[in-house]
Parts: sequence; C-alpha cells; structure tokens
Amino acid sequence: MEGLEVTVLLGLTILTGALLAPRLRLALPLVLVIIGLALGFVPALREIQLPPETVLLLFLPVMLFWESLTTSLRAIRRDFRYILPMSTLLVVVSAFAVAGIGLLFGLPWETALILGAAVAPPDATAVAALGRLLPRRMFMKLKAESLTNDGTALVLYAIGISLAVGGHITPLSVTWSVIVSYLGGIAAGVAVAALAFLLLRAVSSTIVINTALLLVPFVAFLLAELITASGVLAVVVAGVIIAYVSPTVTTAQSRRQAESAWPFGVFLLNGALFVLIGLEVQYVVHQISAGAIGRLVLVTLAVWVALLIVRYLFQLLSVPFYQRTGPRPPRGVRARSRVLSTFAGMRGAVSLAIALSVPAGAVAGGALDGRDEIVFVTAGVILLSLLVQGTLLPAIVRWARIPADQGEVEEYELAERTISGAALSALDDLAVRFEVSDDVRDRIRFEGYQMLEYANARTLAREQALVDAEVKALDEMLGQPDPLAAGTEPEQDASGSDGIPSGGIGSDGIGSDGIGGEPIAADEQGTAGGSAPRRTLIEGATLQMIATSEDVDLLQRSPLVRHEEFTRLKLGLLDRKREVLLGLRRSGTVDDLVVRRISARLDLEQLRLQGLEDFD
Repeated sequence: MEGLEVTVLLGLTILTGALLAPRLRLALPLVLVIIGLALGFVPALREIQLPPETVLLLFLPVMLFWESLTTSLRAIRRDFRYILPMSTLLVVVSAFAVAGIGLLFGLPWETALILGAAVAPPDATAVAALGRLLPRRMFMKLKAESLTNDGTALVLYAIGISLAVGGHITPLSVTWSVIVSYLGGIAAGVAVAALAFLLLRAVSSTIVINTALLLVPFVAFLLAELITASGVLAVVVAGVIIAYVSPTVTTAQSRRQAESAWPFGVFLLNGALFVLIGLEVQYVVHQISAGAIGRLVLVTLAVWVALLIVRYLFQLLSVPFYQRTGPRPPRGVRARSRVLSTFAGMRGAVSLAIALSVPAGAVAGGALDGRDEIVFVTAGVILLSLLVQGTLLPAIVRWARIPADQGEVEEYELAERTISGAALSALDDLAVRFEVSDDVRDRIRFEGYQMLEYANARTLAREQALVDAEVKALDEMLGQPDPLAAGTEPEQDASGSDGIPSGGIGSDGIGSDGIGGEPIAADEQGTAGGSAPRRTLIEGATLQMIATSEDVDLLQRSPLVRHEEFTRLKLGLLDRKREVLLGLRRSGTVDDLVVRRISARLDLEQLRLQGLEDFD
C-alpha cells in the first residue's frame, strides 16, 4: 500500500476506535489492538510493515518526551530507591528468566536472550495509556520505572546480538556497555536540555519556543546514538529537566499552545502504534509454519506468566530495601498493592521496536536465526499484556481497595491558598509600583478575598465530605444507618445555592462583573447618574459607543484608564503567584504536577487579560 493510503487507513482506524471505545466501555488502546487484529485478516493490510527504525526514532522520542514532561521529579527523588532496582535489576532478572524458558522450549541461547531483552521492560506509553486508574503514587513509580528501564533492556539486546553473531563478551565489556549506556545517555540529555534552556531564555516567540521543544527529543536521541549511549534515557533526562525549567523560560502563550498540540500528537502516534501491533501479530502468524505456531503459543503463554511471577517475587523480596516515607500500610494492603503493580506492568512500544530491530538472516560477523520466533513471542506477550492485563486492571484496582490518596488534592488546595494570600499581601506594593488608583486596587482586593474565602470553603467542604463518608460507612457496618443522612439537603444561604456570593465568583473563579478580570464600569451599564442608556454613532466612522452615560467625564479617569490599571495590577499579581508557586515546588511542599495544573490556570487567566491579539 502507498504511504497516503496507509496514513488514511490509520487515521480512520483511530477515529473508529475513539468512537467505539466509550460505547464498548473498553480502553481505547485495547479497542485499537483488536481492530488491528481484525484488519490483519486482509492480506494487503497484513503486509503493512513499519521499519524498526521508525518506531525507535520517530514514535519513541515524541511519546517518551511527553511522558517525561508530565512526570513528577519529586516523585522520582522520593521513590528513587524503588525505581532504581526495578529499572535495572528487575529487567536483568526478567530477561534471564525468559531466556531460561526459551531454552526449555528449544530456542538457542542467544535467541532466547534477545527475546528476554525485548519483553523484559514494561513500557511507559502502555502504562500511561492504561494505568490511569492506579493510585497516584503507584502510577508515578511505575511510570518512572518504565521511562528508565529501556537502557538496561537495550544493553542486554546488544549483548544478545553480539553473542548471536559470534562476538566476544567479557565482564569488562558488559560493564563498559552499561556505563556508556547510562552515563552517556544522561550526559546527552543534560547537554541538550542545557542548550535548549539557553535558546528558550533568549526568545519569546511562541512558534520558535515550541519548534525548539519539538526538536529536543530528536536531538537528544541522535546525540546519544552517536556516542553509542541510550537514546531513550537521553530523551527522558532532557524531558524531566525541560519540565522543571519550562515555567521560567517559556511564555504563557507557548505553554498553552504546547499543552494542546503535544497531547494530540502523542494520541495519534499511540493510536497508530497500537493498530500496528495488531497487524504485526497477524503478519508473524502467517509467516510461521502451522506446526511451529502451537509451540510458540505455549512459549508466549509461559513467558507472559513468568514475567508476572518474576515481577511479583522481585517486589516481595526487595521490600526490606525500600525507603519508607510514611506510615506503614497494613499487610493486606501491601500484598494487594504488589498484585496491582504486577498487573500494571504492561509491555508495548519499546518491546516491539527491539523485536523488529533484530536483523534477519546473515549480518556482519555471522548468521542470526530465530527472528520470526522473537517477533512472534514478543508480539504475543504485548497482546496478552494489553488485552488480558489491561482488561483485568479495573477489576483488580477495585479488588485491591487501596486507600484513597488525598495528598495531591490537599497540596493543590494548599498551593492555591498560599499563592492567593501572598498576592494579597503584595497588593499594596504592586499598586504603588504600577501606579494604580485606590479604587482599582480595592476592587481587586475585594475579589481576591472572595477567591480566598471560596478556596477555604471548598477545602472545608471536601474534608467534611470525607468525614461524612466515614461515618456513613461505619453506620452501614453497624447496621444502624443515620436517619439524618437521608432526605436532607445542605442549607443554602442568601449568597447563592452553592455558597458562592451572587455576583461574586463565577464558575471560572472570575468576578461576574467582567470577563477575564475586565471591569465593566457603572457608566457602561447605564446606571450612573440615573441616566438611561443610549447609543451614539460617531460621524464618518463605524465606531459605536453602546450604553454610555452623559455623566462620564472623559477628561478625568476614564474606563479605559481604569481597565489598563486593572490589567497591569492583575498581571503583576499573576507574576507574584508564579514566584510563590515555584518557591513551593523548590521547597518540596507541592508536587510538580500540582504546579503544572495551577500554572495552566494562571496562564489562561493571563491570556484572558492580555487578549488573543497579543498571542504571539
């Protein structure tokens, strides 16, 4: 098929999956894999083969960079003693366990080791697509593990290829490969992130900023490959650094554009990859003789089960070495958490890329057999991972009954109240600096106190809801339901049905007397001086002054002047909020993802104040 036809087919397939997934109540990746399997029954479609370098050099950098941008650096530091062994030792143990199973089923040792390297690492894109139901901390640990374990798998893959073609492997060469892979990848990521920081700090154009960000993952991957280091690790390191420095070197406009473009691009790449996985399974099935398929199916099932068992046992045996940062959960909760983490470790893009990268037939230095078997088993493990583990994951999450983690919500509320309080404290100084009149300053102070009261009330309401839920659960356990719990409704005060003062705070946190903080003067409302609204058409022009008042003195403080003052002071307050917010992040008080959420809201408020005409 031609490239345009393949592109249209993939686009229509992704669109169809997106329409069907909500109706079938299945995760979109699962639906796309199933559609890919169905399309594979058409011989012409089955021949669609994606070159392995395309997956490795086009898909992975973009998807891994985005996942790195949305990963918490504080979570990585906090759980580093968990992430490090899971991304190194577990990958090695899993690879050799799979290699042992391959030997039992008659695969050559070198082929079995390559297979183990391919299926050992859980994949960050699969985890991100299917792991959103997990508790927040577990999701972040698994995501960080999946982002950093690919370097170990690629080192094992290189060792397996070298052994298969008759190369000489020594402990020293293996150690050197690991050092170059990890340290070289980290160095490449740091170098590219530093260059990007210097460039972004010197420019302010939205297009230039986001073009530079788009190039970062590809440049990092290329630089690492040139020094035979881990390109995957270079992309991850660069992404984590860029995510940390981004608020200080990018603009609100560029961040909002990136927040819209990157998720959409990653969604399309992810969708195309899951469809191609289904097609690849059909392709390798038709490439292998019927007599060998039964044996390879057994190998696939044995490898998949072995990966689950190894992951669970590794977590169980390494518990004494983990650093505990909070109260120890009950034993039953810990056991269920390990089961949940085991099923959440799914294989995906990296495993497929490694399997497809295996040379076919003769290569430099010797001959390599067994590529079809490696691709078949790898694709089968990915398929089982997505269809079985992904389908069972919601039920396992409910069975695990992991206590709800309110930490992120509490940090979000704390950060909101802290930055609001800091902005109010700096209001008088900012008003003097920006030469703002007292009436504008007092109006903004009133709105600020309203927002602060709303934030406090929302926190109290959430805490009360948690208490009420606990009381209700206790009553149901005792078989004595609270008679007051049913049929009652929360009292409403005169301020509004939801406790928000009428005319005060809107649904977006903005005063109802303006959009985006823009004041509407009493003169513009036609209420000043009791004069009726009227419309004036200026001769020779198309400008209309609607709902004006004869009592407005344009020689004094006009609505335009007050609006300019209002905008200047509001922007100054936003800068103060960002400064305090980043200080909370530096101190470790709030998480990076909380900072990201609040920064997005502040950016939207800034764009409303500045207007779309100042977008670039």
